[in-house]
Amino acid sequence: MITKKLCKYFLLLIILFFLQSCEKTQNSWKRSKSDRVETDRYIDAGDRLLKDWDYDRAYYYYYKAKLSAESKKDTSRVILSLINLATIHYIQADYGGAETVAIETIPLLQTKKDHPYNFDLHLTLGNIYLYTLDYENATYYFRKASQIKNTTAIEKIIPLNNIALVYLEMKEFKKAAAILEPLITKREVLQDSITYSRILTNLGYCYFKIGNSKALTYLNKSLQIRLKKNDIGQISSYAYLSEYYQKKNPNLANNYALQTYNVATKLKSPDDRLYSLKLLIKLNTGTKSKEYSLKYLHINDSIIKVRQIAKNQYAKIKYDSTKEKEENLSLKAQKIIQSEQQKIKNLIVYFVVGITIVISILITNLLLARNKREKMKASYNTEIRIAKKLHDELANDVYHTMAFAETQDLSTTHNKEILISNLDTIYSRTRNIARENNALETGPLFIPDLKEMMSGFNTQEVHVITNGLDSINWLTINCNKKIILYRIIQELLVNMKKHSQCSLVALTLKKIGNELQINYNDNGVGAVLEQIKSKNGLQNVENRIRAINGTITFDTKSDKGFKVQFIIPI
Repeated sequence: MITKKLCKYFLLLIILFFLQSCEKTQNSWKRSKSDRVETDRYIDAGDRLLKDWDYDRAYYYYYKAKLSAESKKDTSRVILSLINLATIHYIQADYGGAETVAIETIPLLQTKKDHPYNFDLHLTLGNIYLYTLDYENATYYFRKASQIKNTTAIEKIIPLNNIALVYLEMKEFKKAAAILEPLITKREVLQDSITYSRILTNLGYCYFKIGNSKALTYLNKSLQIRLKKNDIGQISSYAYLSEYYQKKNPNLANNYALQTYNVATKLKSPDDRLYSLKLLIKLNTGTKSKEYSLKYLHINDSIIKVRQIAKNQYAKIKYDSTKEKEENLSLKAQKIIQSEQQKIKNLIVYFVVGITIVISILITNLLLARNKREKMKASYNTEIRIAKKLHDELANDVYHTMAFAETQDLSTTHNKEILISNLDTIYSRTRNIARENNALETGPLFIPDLKEMMSGFNTQEVHVITNGLDSINWLTINCNKKIILYRIIQELLVNMKKHSQCSLVALTLKKIGNELQINYNDNGVGAVLEQIKSKNGLQNVENRIRAINGTITFDTKSDKGFKVQFIIPI
């Protein structure tokens, strides 16, 4: 374990040295006031557009702010930009996109537990999981938000109210009421009319469901406060009152449902319009019911189209902005090489020394490991493969690059481009080897990390697709099994890249009872049983499966593509 950490340390030193050498050729990278002005300008533009409900343009400026802050290593503004981006995904009901962006901030905040944005992040994640009916995670993040230090008294109340909403959605009204009842007497709540009205509304609805006579008083009182403050929450007040009178006074219930629809239309809230139309469809018959049903279908279809367009637009904004950033970095790298040819030669020497140390440590570690009892044969085979890759591929690349730099005229554009390409290849391979052997994240970031690893095998010639990955509750699966599953998929994709000659790879995951079934298919050249036995990567896959009492089945029909199914007990 110590030697592995040492290897990573040396790899990190090599990369840091490369970055530091680049920095010497430019002005200091230290953030200045003018640096922050550019990022803040993007954030301010996004804030203005968000207030005007211009989500597409707001998203564009927040993403520009994120890239700008990243280039200046301004972590606080990166976090702020990400939270704003997640908010837009959330508003547009793209809860998957909102979750992905919000989770991206977690590593940035891990070392800053008292950072003010920690509260916003946990509250945002809680709301995302609440609206996707993941009540366990919603409650978890709301509780975490309520425990964060450096928040105001009223901010601590908000996640508690939201936990009550979770219970309300689960129809556990007594539990929700038990949380809300102490809150309405707190001084900070009574002094904040908006928060007070929210708690009154939710408590009134709970009382309505459990038959408490105070229900109507609380619902009416919260509505009056919201009307006076012109608060958007009046939508839920009208909706709850409509439900309250549904059996007692259908005409009054219908009036409240119409009020809900009118306010939702005025505030351009399509989800609330759909909810109010559901109430109206229940309360009416004949032509009126048909009229409301047609409206519901029309609005629902429009929402689906608009939100799909928004998702595509946001993906394009990310792609265009990232591409622009990469082009700028490429131009910057060319300028560095033009002005620092001699330093590049020195840098190659450092690469050679550093990589030689890494290779020596890895080989020494492997020799020592032979005298120890191995827990899993697959781990040993993996280490051998890493050492071979370092020695056969990376060392050769370094040697040829150093020879090229020493023997060629680096003043020519063609030779400079070749050198840049060679250095980029060395850097990428070094980074990839380090990534392959880093400790794996098995918590909330497991699926984003797995998706990122698989996306690395997507090229113009090969497309990797998955099915069922997001349908499985990964929080219930043993961490060790998640690590093994990650390595198995990685081994299969590496084997595909080396031998398959395919254009399409499909991975399907399915939970059947207490077992997880994974099917791998590609349309490559296939393999017979003898070939499978001769490939170390596939032997590693089989060893890993057997180690956790799983089963594996290879389809050995050559020229029919390559198929393998494995089942893991969970």
